[in-house]
Amino acid sequence: MSKRRVVITGMGALTPIGNTATESWDAARAGKLGIAPITQFDASAQKVKIAAEVKGFEPKEHFSAPEAKHKSRFTQLAIVSAREAIAQSGLDLDSEDLTRAGVIVSSGIGGVRETETQQTSCLKRGFDRCSPFYIPMGISNMAAGEVAIEFGFKGMCTCPVTACAGGSNAVGDAFRHIRDGYADIMLTGGTEAAITPLSIGGFTTMRALHVGDDPTCASVPFDARRSGFVMGEGAGMLVLEELEHAQARGANIIAEIVGYGVTCDAYHITAPAPNGEGGARAMEQALADAGGVAPEAVGYINAHGTSTPLNDKGETAAIKTVFGDHAYHMAVSSTKSMTGHMLGAAGAVEAIFTALALRDQFLPPTIGYVEADPECDLDYVPNEGRAADFEYALSNSLGFGGHNACVLLKKWAG
Repeated sequence: MSKRRVVITGMGALTPIGNTATESWDAARAGKLGIAPITQFDASAQKVKIAAEVKGFEPKEHFSAPEAKHKSRFTQLAIVSAREAIAQSGLDLDSEDLTRAGVIVSSGIGGVRETETQQTSCLKRGFDRCSPFYIPMGISNMAAGEVAIEFGFKGMCTCPVTACAGGSNAVGDAFRHIRDGYADIMLTGGTEAAITPLSIGGFTTMRALHVGDDPTCASVPFDARRSGFVMGEGAGMLVLEELEHAQARGANIIAEIVGYGVTCDAYHITAPAPNGEGGARAMEQALADAGGVAPEAVGYINAHGTSTPLNDKGETAAIKTVFGDHAYHMAVSSTKSMTGHMLGAAGAVEAIFTALALRDQFLPPTIGYVEADPECDLDYVPNEGRAADFEYALSNSLGFGGHNACVLLKKWAG
């Protein structure tokens, strides 16, 4: 059976720089910083006091009181973003075969906030008095399950839990599911709400987070001053459709997904393989998966770019391995300089930004870039976005455990 073409017809997002996909993209174009002091808990006793929070999100504006009480924040963010994506897609769900519609939504940590809250409560009251909603609120797959329930999607429903690569795995897996004939519509993305005392403390003690108090120099990917990532939260959701299905209903097509590469370093629990070997193979796979797209045809990479010393150095090396001299003639930027690192949501939000970069022919910047690093010597679109002319773009995600995922997108020419 020939492989089917897959397009993006809807998007939704809640991010540290905007409460819709459009707001988030406009902010990314403008180089808006979403990092600020933590407000969700008292961080005064912890080393890390800043994060990239979703701002102005009020559950009561989107859910009834019982629903808001019994849905974790990461699930709430996913549902609201999914509603936006479905609305933008223009799908008439009453006329669709919903057994041919599926959901893939990643979350790296899920309802960690509920685990912390229930542990504290049960140490005082006894563990047999744990909330009966704890498990369904806490398990990582519940965002995917609740999104499927919301829209009645009865096809494949799953949750990749691959740390920082999860959002890209979700988008890539959904792309393959449609391309290979198993579904016509997939609602896919990632969600995370891990700005909690335990999560912040855990990433701090493993020396993964930036510990300074100045938001303007906290998440500085590829800069010589980088010293750790900034925890972010949010959700990004995309509606993917088989091309002919989308065209038959006159859908507005935003971009096309054409390739997906996924590999494992099999090297270390947190550190990337030397020279980004696994990430390089994922990028090569994505190009090959698209029918052999030439490296020189790629004009932009939305990099994983976490602002950690090893990641940014390794990812730069991986790009040079795959693209050779062309690496110096293409643009590479990290929108995590604005959003922080949204863990399981990162790849999904960055896929949205990459698709919109192709649509608008505009490169979002890497903000906060001040001091060049000789080992990171590519064009990182420093501090200000710019117009460009490009047909293909990659979105990279590289996760703890050695997970690498790369999605190749193409400008929709109509």
